[in-house]
Amino acid sequence: MAESSPPSRTIVTADIEWRLGRFGLWTKDLWSDPATQRKAVLSRFWSNGQLPMHRHVGDELLYVIEGAIFDESGVLYAGDVGYRPRGCVHTGDSRNGATVLGLFTGGLEAADQIGDSPQTQIFRLSDIPWEEGIPGVRVKRIWSDDATRRFVLLSRFEPGATIARHRHTGDELIFVIEGSTADDYGEVTAGNLNFRPEGCVHTVTSRNGATVLSFVRGGAEPA
Repeated sequence: MAESSPPSRTIVTADIEWRLGRFGLWTKDLWSDPATQRKAVLSRFWSNGQLPMHRHVGDELLYVIEGAIFDESGVLYAGDVGYRPRGCVHTGDSRNGATVLGLFTGGLEAADQIGDSPQTQIFRLSDIPWEEGIPGVRVKRIWSDDATRRFVLLSRFEPGATIARHRHTGDELIFVIEGSTADDYGEVTAGNLNFRPEGCVHTVTSRNGATVLSFVRGGAEPA
């Protein structure tokens, strides 16, 4: 174990209770970083539920775990990723319900018109090709923002694949979609998250394979 580095931390979603949140959605507050005003929230949309028009004071990255959600830009189906830039104004609804993981920077405020505000960008993962990463790991590059050094990546680990020991020069929040991964600090199973703070040093393996969505700020270097 890397004794001098901050450890990764697993967030077990089943251990966090649902609460009735804004717009009448049931939510789980999974993770937050007050210094950067970032937070990860799991939201459950009800059937035919409609969100009032609102403006994003910061931005939002979201992943639809199940179901589908709609806004003025189109439909995000299960497995899709969306990005709502700062200033995006939109409404929303879900015809048959949905479960969505959202990573927010900043908050929301009421709005009464869309105007020429930036709109939701939709990324269909089925349309993005796999690329070869390190041996045993393929990746899909979904979204990036050079100005903030952030990017979103889907990784598929083959059984036994290992990412060599490295140090995070920023931080990373992962969501395990299926399978499991493990590092020096424990195992992360499907449906759960793991936060790797800046300076974290670890090795990542997957005994039986996994599919992982990563929200990265900064990068990594050999350690």
